[in-house]
Amino acid sequence: MYEVLLNSHSYLAYVVLAVLFLAVANAILGWTGKKDFTLTKDFRISLFAMILAHLQLLVGLILFFVSPKGLNAIQTLGMGGLSSAARLVAVEHPFINIIALVFITIGWSKHKKILEAKGKFKTITIFYGLGLLLFLSRIPWTQWLN
Repeated sequence: MYEVLLNSHSYLAYVVLAVLFLAVANAILGWTGKKDFTLTKDFRISLFAMILAHLQLLVGLILFFVSPKGLNAIQTLGMGGLSSAARLVAVEHPFINIIALVFITIGWSKHKKILEAKGKFKTITIFYGLGLLLFLSRIPWTQWLN
């Protein structure tokens, strides 16, 4: 079960990053190109990015509690006993990614209240962009790419 969760979390991360990058790029192009915000394209891209990010969080939280590298490592070694790589996986990765998801959720909520397209695109660009940067900053690259 652990391997299935770990592989799901890893492969879903590629999809989440791709869709989130697409949402940010779409918002930047809409904002700078002064395009209309459409329900068929712009709304759906942003919505799918948020939904996939939340799904990734759910899988990640389950993994945090069943993985030997998550809560178990903190309970066994204590916060002071974790190496930098273990601390990244057990503490920094979950904490920063939850903050990133909060930014994405705030961006989604704020964009719905704005009426003009430029404001919608700007809000999505800023908040989804911050979320994407935070995601990228705390990916355990050495473990993920092996």
